[in-house]
Amino acid sequence: STFAAAPLIQGGLELEQQTLIAVILMIQFVAFFGALFWGKLAGWIGAKQSVIVSLVIWSGVVIYAYSGLRGEGVVAEFFILGAFIALVMGGSQAISRSLFAQMIPKGKEAEFFSFYEISERGTSWIGPLIFGLANQIFGDLRIAILSLIFFFIMGLILLPFVNVNKAIADAKKYDAEAA
Repeated sequence: STFAAAPLIQGGLELEQQTLIAVILMIQFVAFFGALFWGKLAGWIGAKQSVIVSLVIWSGVVIYAYSGLRGEGVVAEFFILGAFIALVMGGSQAISRSLFAQMIPKGKEAEFFSFYEISERGTSWIGPLIFGLANQIFGDLRIAILSLIFFFIMGLILLPFVNVNKAIADAKKYDAEAA
């Protein structure tokens, strides 16, 4: 969220420091309720569907950051954007990890989560690279932010092909064979 918001702030929103501090504090408060919401949602519709919903919301956040935050209502819009980021950020990460954890054989958590972390850290430069390239090519921070939607759309395209039930069954089968 800081990555997405900072360039817009520096690139012309001209929000006062006290407004930025208020938004940061609001994000911390709202994120707590967001985490509770995602936990409940995962209980109702499942972890995979919850991740899909989060990808749709993230796409909406990117579109809102691209198209909004203009004119006299910029402070209110910035608070709204911050609230949506807070609602989706922590909870979606937790649900993604939870979904991944369900597909891991018992006793192999360290290996699988090590791979998860290496993958996450090893690819964390791609978003900033795409953002920076889009900003360099188009000279527009809004287009640079919009370029990040690519990652959420890819998730929306690929995730439906993940057969979670089969992965869980395979993990249980591995557990039974290892016992």
